[in-house]
Amino acid sequence: MMLRKVIVFTAALGFALLSSAITSQAAEKQQIVVDLVNEPSTLDPQLQWNPDSYFVYRNIFDNLVTRDNSGKIVPEIATSWKSLSDTKVAFTLRGDVTFHDGTPLTAEDVAFSVNRIIDPKLASPQLSQFAKIAKAEVSGDHEVTLTLQTPYPALLAQLTKLSIVPEHVVQKVGNQAFNLAPVGSGPYKFVKWDRGVSVTLVRYGGYWGNKGPFEQAVFRAVPDASTRLADLQAGVADFARALSSDQAAQLEGSQTVKAVPVLTERMAFIRINPNKPPFDKLELRQALAYAIDKEGITQGILGGFDKPVGQMMTPAHFGWNDKITGLPYDPDKAKALIASAGKPAKFQLTVGAFFDQRVAEAILQELQEVGFDVEISQVDTPTFLQLIQKGAAGAPALAISTNSCACQDADGVLNYLFHSGSTWAIVDKPEIDALLDEAGSSSDEKKRLADYEKIGQFVVDQVPTVPLYQMDAIYGAAKALNFQPTPNESFFLNRMSWAG
Repeated sequence: MMLRKVIVFTAALGFALLSSAITSQAAEKQQIVVDLVNEPSTLDPQLQWNPDSYFVYRNIFDNLVTRDNSGKIVPEIATSWKSLSDTKVAFTLRGDVTFHDGTPLTAEDVAFSVNRIIDPKLASPQLSQFAKIAKAEVSGDHEVTLTLQTPYPALLAQLTKLSIVPEHVVQKVGNQAFNLAPVGSGPYKFVKWDRGVSVTLVRYGGYWGNKGPFEQAVFRAVPDASTRLADLQAGVADFARALSSDQAAQLEGSQTVKAVPVLTERMAFIRINPNKPPFDKLELRQALAYAIDKEGITQGILGGFDKPVGQMMTPAHFGWNDKITGLPYDPDKAKALIASAGKPAKFQLTVGAFFDQRVAEAILQELQEVGFDVEISQVDTPTFLQLIQKGAAGAPALAISTNSCACQDADGVLNYLFHSGSTWAIVDKPEIDALLDEAGSSSDEKKRLADYEKIGQFVVDQVPTVPLYQMDAIYGAAKALNFQPTPNESFFLNRMSWAG
């Protein structure tokens, strides 16, 4: 019995020493290494905002407002704001902010940033998110006033992702050069971008807010998921994005690494081009929806982390409606619809490299089983983004995509897909434009919810898209790294810390 106690005590002591060593090692680390899936497609925050880009540039730039870890909208560059009328909002700005080149951030920079992103000449893919803003004007030494096209209840939610860029730098070097060497006012400063390999940032000592705990941050492009997992386990990386449920299970019981899952506002969906054969036929769009077993995919492939949805948003969004369930899984009905409409010619299912290929293969098989003649066309992420912005004439007939506005409001996720004024839209329905415009301008929450319910029913009836599931982001992290995930997939280095 005494020998058993000694063995137990020795094992416990060994575990305690190991844990202490891990904590000590982490506390002393001055660099964090983050494995992304792909390299950023841009570092200009007013262009693309896919997750790999967002993870990096969110730390280089500040926004007017932000969300805290609980999801509440709180001040950032703007310390306060007030409505001057239904279509004018004045923002009071901090006076102690400098860009990374040492120049002060001014009201002129804020007005420039807003006017830049709404300028059609920039052709920002985010334009539809801010199209309700007519103009930004300097209205005081530390004040900017936004004039809106119409009243806009989602304004603050959208502004949580509008980054402030320095007018003098952008005007001097131009958009292309600014993308390659961005200058912001955030907690981390850009150092270098080794294309295809990594982006390196360093802590900005002159930051006005909470300083980051790491002297340096290296974001690496690691497309292979098993390599990202191995990097974590070997201590080569401290954080990794986009782990699978199987990989999360492999980290259970690890003394050095943990899985950090969170249900996000991002959702997976099938994007249909109703302007192109074969999906110019409603029956074939319906058949496609009936062919897909969402429950089987989320439980059988994704480990139950992700949740099936029947509408083009998630429970994390304002506008979610429990009554809208979408078309159910019914392969027999899918086969009957194909038989009545006539078997279509062969077509391609376009899939970006960022998407879970296991899910893509499962969807491919389900479509083939009901009678569609389809094959997968896989492309890299930048190419995918370019393809789905080609409008009705050029966009693929069928593509699997993901959807997130980082704003947690239906206005952000529905407008860019279904409003004819959006560069992403392949739907042109005046009645849907009218509903989106009305919901986006009404201060009556009940009215907004009623409009979004009608749009949700339009998706069920006309099937311009097939909602699949609310995505669960599964991150991997060193056990000693304190990180709180959020539904809007924010990644703020200066909100992190090492334990101990």
